[in-house]
Amino acid sequence: MTKKIKIFGATPSPYTQKILAAFRYRHIPYIIFNGDIAKKITKLGIELPKPILLPTILLPNEDGSLVATTDSTPIIRRLENEFTERRIVPNDPALAFINYLLEDFGDEWVTKYMFHYRWYFKEDADVAGTILPLVDIGINTPNEMHAKYKEFVSKRQIDRLWVVGSNDDTANFIDSSYKRFLNLMEDHLLNSSFLLGTKPSSSDFSFYGQLTQLVGFDPTPRKIAYEYSLRTVAWVDVLDDLSGHDTENTAWTKLEDSPESLKNLLKEVGKMYIPALLSNAQALENGDETWEMKIDNAVWKQKTFPYQAKCLKWIKNEFDLLNQEDKKRVLDFLDDTGCETIL
Repeated sequence: MTKKIKIFGATPSPYTQKILAAFRYRHIPYIIFNGDIAKKITKLGIELPKPILLPTILLPNEDGSLVATTDSTPIIRRLENEFTERRIVPNDPALAFINYLLEDFGDEWVTKYMFHYRWYFKEDADVAGTILPLVDIGINTPNEMHAKYKEFVSKRQIDRLWVVGSNDDTANFIDSSYKRFLNLMEDHLLNSSFLLGTKPSSSDFSFYGQLTQLVGFDPTPRKIAYEYSLRTVAWVDVLDDLSGHDTENTAWTKLEDSPESLKNLLKEVGKMYIPALLSNAQALENGDETWEMKIDNAVWKQKTFPYQAKCLKWIKNEFDLLNQEDKKRVLDFLDDTGCETIL
């Protein structure tokens, strides 16, 4: 029997939800520990990751000792090699690149919606500030301790809104992008059960992780989702547990046969996320602490974020690994989406 993998996370963490849903679909045995992950991992005598992120997963290194590992995308790629059944990265390299690009968009742009709505609006911040301490330190936390922790968590997260570029200048921008995203998902789900066909991929789980919070946790984006895309609301419910999904009679759609609705989703990636990646990377190279640019006829301004420069590099690396034929297939498919500008 396969030993259960220890996962340390929290239910209001979109990346925890992404990983757990992927594990359930892939039938990978696990144990989940919610709450104070630093305390729990330290108690096991394992060095903490830097930085500590949700989720943190204990995976063996070459000598068999467990290492606290973070970052959902490389974790998923590692598990693709270690567990052969029910894989979630397409075997067609060109389609796998599109999957990688969509997964990164979910992790790095759709999360802007999630973090913005959760901490920018008073009602949402109050809900999150109330519930997160109960998840972290315990449902039975005494009221006085809970009140102090709520204040601490809320201030810490609100002060970090800059990470996703959420501010008074970009609030309407983020709101418009979220509503467009929901409309695009509504249209795509008319054509396809999942992003890339009748079989889920890692990009599905990336979108799902963020949407568990947008649709199921935070009040403001939940109301918007119910107004703009009930198919997306239902889709999140379906993605929650795909452990019984029939993998023998489902498949990823050939890239060239993908519906126009997938290209329309990628146009949103090309219009919003790609320009932000390029501007952020240029600002980092120039040593600028902030950057701003016009995206979709609105000014986007935020602090430079080194991690997203890495994201851009990794996307380019994935493309560089393709052979010439697959590179051409990707470029042909992405033509006129705006995504091709980074390739």
